[in-house]
Amino acid sequence: MATQEQKERDCVRELARQIAEAAARKENEIICQRWRDVNALRKPDRAPVWCRPVGAIEEILPKSQLVCRDRRLQSIEYAFRRMLHKLDIGDDEPLESCFSVAAAFDVDPPNTWGVDIARHKAPAAGGAWKYDPPLKSSADLDKLRMPVFTYNEERTQQAMEQTGDLLGDILPVRLTCGARLGATLCNAAANLVGLEPLMLNAAVEPEYIHALMAHLRDATLAAMDAAEASGLVTPNNVGPMNCSDPIGEPDGETYTLKNCWCMANSQEFEQISPAMWEEFLLAYQRPIFEHFGLVGYGCCENLTQKIDPVLTIPNLRIFVSSAWTDLDKVVEKVGTKHCIMWRQKASDVVFPDDTSGIRRHLEEGMKRLQGCCYQVVLRELQTLAGHPNRLHEWAEIGKELAAKYA
Repeated sequence: MATQEQKERDCVRELARQIAEAAARKENEIICQRWRDVNALRKPDRAPVWCRPVGAIEEILPKSQLVCRDRRLQSIEYAFRRMLHKLDIGDDEPLESCFSVAAAFDVDPPNTWGVDIARHKAPAAGGAWKYDPPLKSSADLDKLRMPVFTYNEERTQQAMEQTGDLLGDILPVRLTCGARLGATLCNAAANLVGLEPLMLNAAVEPEYIHALMAHLRDATLAAMDAAEASGLVTPNNVGPMNCSDPIGEPDGETYTLKNCWCMANSQEFEQISPAMWEEFLLAYQRPIFEHFGLVGYGCCENLTQKIDPVLTIPNLRIFVSSAWTDLDKVVEKVGTKHCIMWRQKASDVVFPDDTSGIRRHLEEGMKRLQGCCYQVVLRELQTLAGHPNRLHEWAEIGKELAAKYA
């Protein structure tokens, strides 16, 4: 009789076989080519259409239904089942024919910034958390530390060997390494000082926020140096949104961040003026962007009044037009110079009882986007609102209209 451990390993390996088979299909290569074309500013057969359930995944795949109880195996099982569910949805989910293991780095201090990030929990399930920032005033800046990232070869090799033993004969195991801190910066800034104090102090105590943003910039640049010093940086031109042609050539056998994408945004700075956004965020992001081969900018924030400065970002390739950004202005100013990621409003997709409004919105937008290189992306879904097949319906409508207006 098989042990529980063997049952869990067999479960994960069977899921891996299904992923490998799907990745080898011609349909997957067509999807990958579609992404590569649009991100190279070539005309694809049609625009790629992709969704990311995020918080709604618990409604789709409750963890109570997972077979594995071992933490490592459970995380792999969950990842594979999410991939297979995306195949069932039928959107343009590009699959890799390998399994990635991230290089392990130690960080000193272990909490990254020298202070603990805390949050007030939501009072009810599905509710919103609230910032509980560790920095209460500019006097607390002295508490910040500059994180030091050090490659841990032993932990990395152990993970590679364990994963290779589990999956290597089905999905080749690939070591990956990228930047250790993100270029968005305002995520960390809000976590450290709170969202309202971040915006307020940009006006009343600007030197405080400048000092904070400079610290975050310098830490990010140092973390990027640590990744490159390891000699293990791997191109990240795979997966949805960023699947693309190779970015430049390696330096001999070694890749750098010049061979990689950088995705960043300004969500926490949406409610301040364009001038203050440039002064307190974009100016600190620019030195980071310069290290990357290609950049995508934006998320859920409204960039309508900030389009021109975004277009000056070095190596910009993707302009993210959220549901709150004026699409007509984006089309007018971005044109065919960059790829437009047209984001959908999750609430407008999941809450209606029928799909007529969804179809109307997608058709109107794709008419306006004709002639542009664009992606259609639906993210940040926190619920399906009692419509379990809604993502299937959305993907089908999106693909149909993308082909119609190709």
